[in-house]
Amino acid sequence: QVQLVQSGGGLVQAGGSLRLSCAASGRTFSNYGMGWFRQAPGKEREFVAAIRWSGGLTSYPDSVKGRFTISGDAAKNTVYLQMNSLKPEDTALYYCALAPWPVATMTLLTDYRYWGQGTQVTVSS
Repeated sequence: QVQLVQSGGGLVQAGGSLRLSCAASGRTFSNYGMGWFRQAPGKEREFVAAIRWSGGLTSYPDSVKGRFTISGDAAKNTVYLQMNSLKPEDTALYYCALAPWPVATMTLLTDYRYWGQGTQVTVSS
């Protein structure tokens, strides 16, 4: 089994920054990449960022591109999400996730096998 433990998050004013962290432990010998998703009240969980450890390729949706940066350390099975220029619409519960095996996109919920517990990010206007 793999456990993902998240930290960071909280309340910030619009335009501010926050950093989320996620550390994986357990049977982490299969770790193709990690990602971040978010879910606002009444909405579906949506893709935020992903990183493939081989080559360090990252991907983002247009809604966060240029404002959010995913990074991490494959050897430590740790991933971070630096969020800058935050907007009220970024308010959501943020989840990290781990994909043990190669997948095509890294943007779908079904690409990931393990999930963190979620951490709240609230951006006030």
